[in-house]
Amino acid sequence: MGDHRRRPGLSADAPHARLAGFLYLGTIGFGVYAEVVARGALIVRGDAAATAQAIFASGSTFRLGMIADLAMLGCYIGVTILLHGIFRMGAPRISATAASFSLIGIAMLACDTLLSAMILRLPDLGQPSSSLADWVYLLLRVHGDGYKISLVFFGAYCLLLGWLIWRGGAMPRAIGLLVAAAGACNLVNSLAWLGAPLWAAQLPQYFTLPTLLGELALALWLLAFGIREREA
Repeated sequence: MGDHRRRPGLSADAPHARLAGFLYLGTIGFGVYAEVVARGALIVRGDAAATAQAIFASGSTFRLGMIADLAMLGCYIGVTILLHGIFRMGAPRISATAASFSLIGIAMLACDTLLSAMILRLPDLGQPSSSLADWVYLLLRVHGDGYKISLVFFGAYCLLLGWLIWRGGAMPRAIGLLVAAAGACNLVNSLAWLGAPLWAAQLPQYFTLPTLLGELALALWLLAFGIREREA
């Protein structure tokens, strides 16, 4: 008979943790493709007409960005459910609150994807190209605004998740600090944009670097090591 015992120190949640790490990497990968590769390749900064022309001429690329957006959200739903399942035993209320923030942010981004679909429907209006370009510019701006607002909820999620990691003892506390720092950066960026846009515009671009580092560190740790038995 095979030996089905766990390796010493390895938690029963380790398979779920590794799946969460895999889905977290999928979240990051699909998100980068959608924003940087698909949409980023079509947006011409400061030129609404050229942007509209590029999007309408390369509708398939723009649609791939939308598909990547949905794949990203699907992966993050999985991450949220799996991590809630892991941390709910130790801190059920905090874990449930964190998951709620994440799901609200996901729902907002799902609605945000509808704005991309609206852009592809604009030619159906039969309006002049100049008017369509103005609509494309407006919808892209609102799409970006929706993303920034969603980061308030994702920032709160990462702050709470970082706390859960810190107190749980199942992963290095440094990972918890990095994730919490990612959440703090998201909150500062988004709330500054909402309340003090002039000040937010002066924030250096590298200010958002902890966001990527924190989430990437968590994803890679989960995928490579899973989680260990919680400390008594």
